Amino acid sequence: MRQRLFVGVLTSKNTLNTLGVAVNRTLAHRLERLVYFTGTRGRKVPHGMAVVTHSDERPIWNMYQTVRYLLDHYVNDFDWFFLVQDDTYTEAHRITRLVAHLSIDTHLYLGRPEEFIGGDTEGRYCYGGFGYLLSRSLLLLLQQHLESCRNDILSARPDEWLGRCIIDYTGVSCAEEHEGLHYHYFELGKNVDPERETDLRFQSAYTVHPVLDPLQMYRLHKYFAQVELERTYEEIQQLQLEIQNASSLSADGDHSATWPIGIPPPFQPKTRFEVLRWDYFTEEQVYACVDGSPKCELRGADLADVADVVATAMEELNRKYQPVLRVRKQQLVNGYRRFDPTRGMEYTLDLQVEVVTQKGHSRSVTKRVHLVRPLSEVEIIPMPYVTEASRINVILPLTAHDRDYAARFLEAYAAAAFESSENAVLTFLFIYDPFEAQQVTQNDIFASVKAQITEYERKYAEVKIPWISVKTDAPSQIKVMDIISKKHPVDTLFFVAGVGTEVTIEFLNRCRMNTINNWQVFFPIHFQGYNPAIAYHNQVPPTTLDLLRDMGRFDRDVFHEACFYNADYMAARTRMAGDVQENEDILETLDIYDMFIKYSNLHVFRAVEPALLQHYRHQACNPRLSEEIYHRCVQSSLEGVGSRSQLAMVLFEQEQGNST
Repeated sequence: MRQRLFVGVLTSKNTLNTLGVAVNRTLAHRLERLVYFTGTRGRKVPHGMAVVTHSDERPIWNMYQTVRYLLDHYVNDFDWFFLVQDDTYTEAHRITRLVAHLSIDTHLYLGRPEEFIGGDTEGRYCYGGFGYLLSRSLLLLLQQHLESCRNDILSARPDEWLGRCIIDYTGVSCAEEHEGLHYHYFELGKNVDPERETDLRFQSAYTVHPVLDPLQMYRLHKYFAQVELERTYEEIQQLQLEIQNASSLSADGDHSATWPIGIPPPFQPKTRFEVLRWDYFTEEQVYACVDGSPKCELRGADLADVADVVATAMEELNRKYQPVLRVRKQQLVNGYRRFDPTRGMEYTLDLQVEVVTQKGHSRSVTKRVHLVRPLSEVEIIPMPYVTEASRINVILPLTAHDRDYAARFLEAYAAAAFESSENAVLTFLFIYDPFEAQQVTQNDIFASVKAQITEYERKYAEVKIPWISVKTDAPSQIKVMDIISKKHPVDTLFFVAGVGTEVTIEFLNRCRMNTINNWQVFFPIHFQGYNPAIAYHNQVPPTTLDLLRDMGRFDRDVFHEACFYNADYMAARTRMAGDVQENEDILETLDIYDMFIKYSNLHVFRAVEPALLQHYRHQACNPRLSEEIYHRCVQSSLEGVGSRSQLAMVLFEQEQGNST
């Protein structure tokens, strides 16, 4: 299935980092695909921009190469192609709405028509300054003649050359109107203030040209974004009015219209188990916490959410009662919120406000308001096809502190992978500190683990378990992974495991499905068992770990387990190289998760993984690593001891024992 619109921006080496960046910031987030075409460019490409270089500054050659590139790479993926210069402001919403009303089978060349120089050619070409729209069917018609155009047509301007090519070989001339749809544009004068421009052609323009500098581009974007926002609000109000008028004619009358108008009605539970929970909050605290605490401080997105809701409530109250009354917030008395999966987040606020009349008289009252933050439009994101047949290379980094747990890991892994001949290869990475490395010939700290590996290789004749030895005093994830990466092909699928991980076939399949080469990496959140001495105080602990609230928790502070392709790792590592040259300590202050977040454009998929279990073990946190990684490790260790109720019970018993 083809997408609707492709946009190509014609730029140059001198303007790519100025006007090109401004176009990207005002246009890229609103389009399906945006690509920049230039003759040459500097060494460093602006972040987040897809740039195609033709290695030649000749304008006609660049236009030919651009059209050729569209035919070779995108003509089967898009219905419409819009080409525009980087000194032009483009209103993305309007171009998108325009192509939505055009038939994809039309041979169309749409823009601002311009007479050919000399007037020796019939028809007109589309002036490049205001952009022009080409249909896929027209490009396909032109494809077989493109080489002839390059050899036979002489022109000083690239847009005129393309126009001659289209007219000579397809007979299609540039049009400003098609089937009642007009292509609106505006020629911008010098020192024009968008806020004060009253020309109706400017207000309805799809493109504005020429834009002389990035600041002017941003000012135009601010103006047109505000215009589109006001138009959207007007459309919403009109639709709400139509719904309200139509509902009055129904059997239930006005009662059939839900609040807010146009939003689905609240979820109706059929049993008591389906009742949605309301969470109580104030401006500083919320009384429903992730870790089960009765009360915790509002932080981050939750704090911003509450502040935004209260501010919106005050704004709406003033909009409703002004100019007769002016309302000022004194405090939030009570706040309640719940997430309704059918409509969004619902809020009920009890606000203590000061009401001031036009004569200056004031009074403090409590006002209850209801608000809904509706779910936005659901979008289906196309994902590449993956299978469960890929081979996984399981990497197990092991330090001296971890060696005692290796036997348990091997036992669980053998039961899952060796017994079933799973398509996976296990590799041990033995990490020695400098002193341990010096003593390796006399006293190898991993000798017992290596002996166990030999035993398993003897037991399973078809199995080979390779190992790699590394000497480092600060075993950061990236330094260790650099060594592994160089020893494997680029198409290798890695799973970096922990020594406490219980690997299952179910998880390995999920690792294959959730990791997509050049698209997505997967960082599972394992289920961590509590300390048996706390969770089963004065009881016999079970031998297996189950997904129960009193047996453990999903450890959100740990990021060391990861599934990714070697090619994606190498690409992110290459982008990181420049910052490493300036500051080598970055290799120890970041882990692989942070690296993918900061130095790749991949989807970073982070989700709880019920098939990935870890029994409790004491973690030794390395203070030589970054402060953030060290803090996460300490936090994981503390919260992994037991639940609050279990810890409270142990303390209570100790206090009871001390008192007697």
